[in-house]
Amino acid sequence: MVEKSIKNNKIKKGQFLVSITTTKGADWEARIKEIDKLKIKKLALFVTCVNEKERKKLYQALEKTSLKEIPFCHIRSDMPFCELDYLTKRWQTKVFNLHTRKEFAFKYAYDNSKYKDKIYIENVYFGLPEDEVKRFAGICLDFSHLENDRLIRPEVFKESLKMLEKYKIGCNHISGIFATAQEIIEHSGVIRYDKHFFTNFKDFNYLKKYPLKYFSKYCALEVENPLKDQLKAIDYIVKQIKNQKSKIKD
Repeated sequence: MVEKSIKNNKIKKGQFLVSITTTKGADWEARIKEIDKLKIKKLALFVTCVNEKERKKLYQALEKTSLKEIPFCHIRSDMPFCELDYLTKRWQTKVFNLHTRKEFAFKYAYDNSKYKDKIYIENVYFGLPEDEVKRFAGICLDFSHLENDRLIRPEVFKESLKMLEKYKIGCNHISGIFATAQEIIEHSGVIRYDKHFFTNFKDFNYLKKYPLKYFSKYCALEVENPLKDQLKAIDYIVKQIKNQKSKIKD
């Protein structure tokens, strides 16, 4: 039986994390400047789109803040183990996630490392390849990717639901959903609904469709918006999904 993500399927504000993202439209330096102003002690980190040199600069900037923890980090497939050591020891990182090998080939043997039981595989464009998921701790469920598949790729969506029943969900990404499909240039012109920002809190209303057991202990907003707006979004999300019944058969 798959381990329940949250005891008694209760949603708590503390399981949601604001984040610093590094996607194309993100300004991570501006986000870091907000940390002390907002007295943020804990957040999630997405180093998805920054190389090793840029990451060193990012870490150095974080060191100068009053931040205490980075419990969840989205790592890259080319990150050396010394960086995972650093994140674990300095920032008390508990869980990591990776994209699938099919999307980005692994430079290191993460699945044979001491970190394999802390790494979760994200549902991306290639869905959730079981041969990869079972070699790690389980699944990093990106809700916006899942919703995008529900709207555009029903077969991939159905396969993902099966995997979510079979493997542990150890962490989550939460992003916005467009009201109508848009052409996302970063994805080679593919039409998508998901986005790494929000323009209205209603961009998160789709989350009410999903069962509470899909929400893990580490739910990170993966958005480029200022941290002050992310904090407000978390309040909205928790209020919307708390005690809501799933509309998706699980």
